[in-house]
Amino acid sequence: MSAARLGGAAGPVRAAIAWQPLVALVAIRLIGHGLASGPLAWGYMTDELYFLDSVDRLQWGYVDHPPLSIALLRLWRDLFGSSLFSIRVPAGLCSASLIVLTGLLARELGGGRTAQALAGLGALSVPVYWSLGNYYSMNPIEQMLWALAFVLLARLANGGVGSLWVWLGVVLGVAMMNKVSTGWLAAGIAVGVIATPLRAWLRTPWPWLAAAIVLLAALPFVLWNAANGWPFLEFSRNAAQEKVGRISLVEFVGTQIMVMGFAPALLWIPGLVYLFVAEPLRRYRALGWAFMVVAVLLAASGSARPHYLAPAFPIAIAAAGVMIERAAARWPSAPMRAAVALAVTTVIMLPLAIPLLPPAATVRYQDMLGMRPPDERERGGALPMHLGLYLHAEAVLGPLQRAYAALPPADRERVEILTLAFGETGAVNVLGAARGLPRAIGRHNQYGLWGPGAARGELVLVESDDPAQLARWFRQCERVEDIDCAACMAMLDAQSIYLCRDAQPSLQAIWPQLRIYR
Repeated sequence: MSAARLGGAAGPVRAAIAWQPLVALVAIRLIGHGLASGPLAWGYMTDELYFLDSVDRLQWGYVDHPPLSIALLRLWRDLFGSSLFSIRVPAGLCSASLIVLTGLLARELGGGRTAQALAGLGALSVPVYWSLGNYYSMNPIEQMLWALAFVLLARLANGGVGSLWVWLGVVLGVAMMNKVSTGWLAAGIAVGVIATPLRAWLRTPWPWLAAAIVLLAALPFVLWNAANGWPFLEFSRNAAQEKVGRISLVEFVGTQIMVMGFAPALLWIPGLVYLFVAEPLRRYRALGWAFMVVAVLLAASGSARPHYLAPAFPIAIAAAGVMIERAAARWPSAPMRAAVALAVTTVIMLPLAIPLLPPAATVRYQDMLGMRPPDERERGGALPMHLGLYLHAEAVLGPLQRAYAALPPADRERVEILTLAFGETGAVNVLGAARGLPRAIGRHNQYGLWGPGAARGELVLVESDDPAQLARWFRQCERVEDIDCAACMAMLDAQSIYLCRDAQPSLQAIWPQLRIYR
């Protein structure tokens, strides 16, 4: 038996790639992305400001994620600048590629033009793909890399050659350098291989070489954590307990339907079942097992954010495209009905996924539909959290600028700024100079690890929601400005700007109490 047949007999002859519908869907995605990142944009998202403030301090790891996304943003910024539209381009390209890769996955599963088009439309219609793909972060990169890994795994199931394992290892290794959650996917693929005829490959060096590549890619982040006191572990534990809280199995399943969209759920739920029960898709069940393992791990954790499972859904969406295409032999109208349902859902849900309407109009639209995506403990305000985060920078910079301008000239020369969350610290450091503000030091995540530097703590504008806590850290504090943003996260709307004097005994000494990893 040749190496090319170890995973089973050669798969079906693949249909031609349905470039026309897939390119049309990509164009729709890029137009929507361009509008929300250009003329209709609300501003930088907090994560983007955090990332932009990190690019000049490249490291092998950060408190809350591995280094790849920061390194890529540094390269992009040096080539194309750091304007809002510029840094959104990579996110848009990754999100657009997800549509193509989902269509190609349907093709690997034996789907023709209709299956590929429906799979691509299914990926286009998912609200969480729009919301996470609208701004620069690790998430659109993760979605693209997971989808590429699924295509490679399906190709192996179709009798691919051993060198595909190397490419799979490279893709997973790059994904591991982007986000640690790739470990869930690696576990899912391992179970899928063992549970299906693909396990024949385990008698060859190829899958072991792929595993070695993934482990090698993860090593720098592990070593960085070891050298810095394992901050990622503390971050993960605190985030699960303090930001997400406990989520029951019923809540977990319900949030998946919410963030993936109700009409897409009518696609991916039967698609996942079809992948396990349909004889023509038997050879591809490693993909189904990969999905199920990731889902079970997240559900069992009891603290998974709603979007954590999102990168795995191209598997179910692609299988559904094949299912509906084959159902057309009995029900010719099935593909058109599915396409219309997905298209209508996309139009309805899009203003709640990305900034297309002004904030006030978005609130009215949301209330008219009676819908709001699930929030974490740090609840959203009038807007759901993922939209409110676009408003945080201005909400904090305005009060800080007023408080700073109200100081006597001599105090403005020596005052320091201490912010609570990484988005606000990034906002001051990236956008504050244009408003005359000095750079800030921050307590949250990577800023907490970097520490206060040479800050004296003699006169500090502090962003906080706990004056009693400030009284333990400073000799004197007075509230000078309130942060008023009803559409922002509730925790930000509850904060104020304080003018504090004389850290006790110094910022450096009290920093372990100030630092926050979550």
